[in-house]
Amino acid sequence: MAPELQWIDLRDPEEQALRAVLPGGIHETALARILAPARDEPRPRLDAQGDYIFGVLAFPAVNATGALVFQEVDVIATLDVLITIRKTPPGHTACEFDDVRNAALRNGSPPGLCLHVVVDEIAERFLTMVDGFDESIDDLEDHVKDWPSTEIRGQISTIRHDILHVRRVLAPTRDAARAVLDDRVELDGDVSLFPRDIELRFADAYDKLLRATDGLDLARDLLAGVRDFHQAEIANDQNEVMKRLTVVASVLLLPTFIVGLYGQNFKHIPELAWAQGYGWSWAVILVTTSLQLWYFRRKRWI
Repeated sequence: MAPELQWIDLRDPEEQALRAVLPGGIHETALARILAPARDEPRPRLDAQGDYIFGVLAFPAVNATGALVFQEVDVIATLDVLITIRKTPPGHTACEFDDVRNAALRNGSPPGLCLHVVVDEIAERFLTMVDGFDESIDDLEDHVKDWPSTEIRGQISTIRHDILHVRRVLAPTRDAARAVLDDRVELDGDVSLFPRDIELRFADAYDKLLRATDGLDLARDLLAGVRDFHQAEIANDQNEVMKRLTVVASVLLLPTFIVGLYGQNFKHIPELAWAQGYGWSWAVILVTTSLQLWYFRRKRWI
């Protein structure tokens, strides 16, 4: 039963239940942070506090409506125990990592390795999130000519907003993993919570977070490319509309001129007294209009 005591996982605990499992010597500031409500966008970190490590981590997830959410997970790690406190975002379901936790408990993993399991699972979910962005951008690019402009703009705005939110949480998560590699997160005493073999595992998690960061940058560039292509399509469509309007205006210009010419209030216009004058004016209008249409079509303007 001893391995089960190495990782205690709590979900939205009451203060009394939380105090019952916390080791002694926890600072009131850390306790107040743990008891505080979940934040929409937590800022991850790992800090050494003497004989324990206090941390704030965040699991990225997509809820049932497709909205991006972050579940805050506070951690307390000592040489004897890892305590994770999951805070469920209001109106959302709690994220689960029971599979990796049960695997760690079966293997009798020490608290430092259990903490790596949490960070590694978060890194995997960030990579999954980046893959989701790539799929959404690919789908958007495939339908940029088919979907209405309002829908295209809405999806571009949503994806861009989510990328920015993920980046703001991913960057400090990466820094927290790097702090372990740089030995900036260590307990007082001679025994290390992160021996060499565990540091190497944190290096793998750090590499995953770096890949996720690079993937976000690439997704942002791809999204910018889709946005530019969409704007270019809109500009081309507007040019086509303006070209057609210009052709219409040009076609009507000569008939308007002819009608205005014969509509002048002068007595000595020869065609006014001619019996075929009305037909003549119509013939001139039709011939000149036909010549214009032939010319515009030859130039491929219409």
